[in-house]
Amino acid sequence: MIGLYRPGTSPLHRLPAGAKILLLLVAIVAATVFAHSPLRVGLVAAAVALLYAIARIPVKVAVAQLRPAVWMLLLIAVFQLVLTSPAQALVVCGLLLISMALAALVTLTTRVTDMLDTLTRVLGPLRRFGVDPDRIGLLLALAIRCVPLLTTIVHEVAEARRARGLHWSMTALVTPVLVRALRTADAMGDALAARGVDD
Repeated sequence: MIGLYRPGTSPLHRLPAGAKILLLLVAIVAATVFAHSPLRVGLVAAAVALLYAIARIPVKVAVAQLRPAVWMLLLIAVFQLVLTSPAQALVVCGLLLISMALAALVTLTTRVTDMLDTLTRVLGPLRRFGVDPDRIGLLLALAIRCVPLLTTIVHEVAEARRARGLHWSMTALVTPVLVRALRTADAMGDALAARGVDD
């Protein structure tokens, strides 16, 4: 769900990053307060779907943003069914899915650089307490870059494992991923040190 900005000219694309982040927080709180029944969860979900339509985000892209959370939601649903009721399970899982969909919509319609610039401005007053907003922005930028990078490493190692016929070997997956991830981290650290970031 990170770093997947899709260029566009919709009203959501044109909103400033700070306003979108603030509206995201307000929308999640409002949805949590309003949607306390399956019917209301459905109404909020329809409103979120309308926002995706306004932003002209294809259905396939929207579904791809939420697919990684399916297993987590299924696990939560099982616990809710055991501890509460089907209706409550639907409300809890529905609100989680809605919150993730809204966060994904912000990501899809906002450049990462705009979000980082907004964060740097918001943290500006903390400079007097020794906080370096630019360094925090760099840290977040690196984290955002590393998520798809790590995903690529896992995918490539998994493909190589399958090609060698080691479908069920976790060692053949975990060990190469750790080695490549550590090498990548070392290379990034050296590049940052060469640019004086650790001064």
